[in-house]
Amino acid sequence: MKSISRLILAGSVALVSLWAADASGKWTAETQGRNGNTMTVNMNLKADGAKLTGTVSGRNGDTDISDGKVDGDNVSFTVVREFNGNQIKQNYKGKLEGDTIHFTVTMGGGNGGGRERTFDAHRATT
Repeated sequence: MKSISRLILAGSVALVSLWAADASGKWTAETQGRNGNTMTVNMNLKADGAKLTGTVSGRNGDTDISDGKVDGDNVSFTVVREFNGNQIKQNYKGKLEGDTIHFTVTMGGGNGGGRERTFDAHRATT
């Protein structure tokens, strides 16, 4: 009886992992930058269970993400950048649907504190 229970549990865990979205990979997005100019953002994400690591590109190169989490189709992480001697924190929250992540980014610190913006990141094909 114990082996049947273990088999059912293992099968259930495998099935849930199939339903969970995979945020790992390279992602690209077009966002509105300063003065209304379009800016391309590249993300390189790696999901390991509930933990998410990776980098987000910016004007000064790649920045590591922190506090990255995966919860089903939801992803979240923080990017902290230095600009003119100020720390600017960006809190990313997204919902993964196929090859798209629908992000909301909340700015903290500096002149943009509390401002939100939304954009879609798409899985890179190469």
